[in-house]
Amino acid sequence: MSSSVSPLPTDVGVVELTRVLCDMESVSGDEEHLADRIEATLRRASHLEVLRHGNTVAARTTTPASGRVLIAGHIDTVPVSGCLPARVDREALWGRGSVDMKGGVASHLIHAVNQAPARHSLTWVFYDQEEVEAPRNGLGRFAAAHPDWMVADFGILGEPSNALIEGGCNGTLRAVATSTGRQAHSARPWMGVNAIHALSPLLNRLASHTPETRSVDGLEYRESLQAVGVSGGIAGNVVPDSASVTINFRFAPDRSVEEAIAYVSQVCEGFSVEVVDAAAGARPGLDSAIAKDFVALVGQPPAPKYGWTDVSRLSEAGIPAVNFGPGDPSLAHSPDENVPISQLQLAHDTLGRWLFSPQ
Repeated sequence: MSSSVSPLPTDVGVVELTRVLCDMESVSGDEEHLADRIEATLRRASHLEVLRHGNTVAARTTTPASGRVLIAGHIDTVPVSGCLPARVDREALWGRGSVDMKGGVASHLIHAVNQAPARHSLTWVFYDQEEVEAPRNGLGRFAAAHPDWMVADFGILGEPSNALIEGGCNGTLRAVATSTGRQAHSARPWMGVNAIHALSPLLNRLASHTPETRSVDGLEYRESLQAVGVSGGIAGNVVPDSASVTINFRFAPDRSVEEAIAYVSQVCEGFSVEVVDAAAGARPGLDSAIAKDFVALVGQPPAPKYGWTDVSRLSEAGIPAVNFGPGDPSLAHSPDENVPISQLQLAHDTLGRWLFSPQ
């Protein structure tokens, strides 16, 4: 980082800082300029120890306190696609990243530089490349390089959750099921075996599949099993000898990856199955006294997180964690991505009261 990099304006309020962050384009893989500004901001806070790894910037308090909380958020977005510059009206802030998740990042940054005495020791992680394939994920790379920084009693990931707590997350698995046949001219199909047609039994199973809802530590996680892609055929006049369907299984966090693989293999019985990607879920993370204190302050019952998030990485590091941030996750990545001003302020104020109010 150059010494000439200016810090971000953390004194302008969470709404304005969110707008500033949104207007700093940071599509996955192009976050260096934003990481530089975040690093410059954190290094001005004398109460923080700061560490940078690639374009992930972490900071932590060193004053002893009761327990440690790790708070993380990703600084990248999906491609802008005409959703910038950001704009603010009376009700909402609009623009790419306003939901996913620069509102959360703005809030975290303002609280990180707050030198008021905190109730717990705090670790902050601002990481890159969350919106792309797992090996590039900044939180994962940071955890592998600096495991001593990934130690905490409780974690909060700033993923959008409508300013409510969403505990843990479902796991996710992608598998490719393949059928085989025999090539022939499409004018004489009886000379071959159509591999695409042979997928019909499996597609029917998937279409009629009834997902489970599984209770995990008091939260109800709804699963889903869906065909998300079909491939086959080499030409418009050839009976295909190979075809495949890509399946995505979102599974409750009480299932291991191995159990999820076994489940999908059972559904796909009679077909060749290759697992191409899998990530474990995370249990709700609400059992500790720190977590219960946070739930009490939010004042609304926690809900399950159906999608996979980096809460799973925190759980893997031994940190029970929840999702908590402003924004409706159903608007993430959409052309009308926006976060209500009231919700952005509510999430920011709630987190601040919990971090800095006397016990």
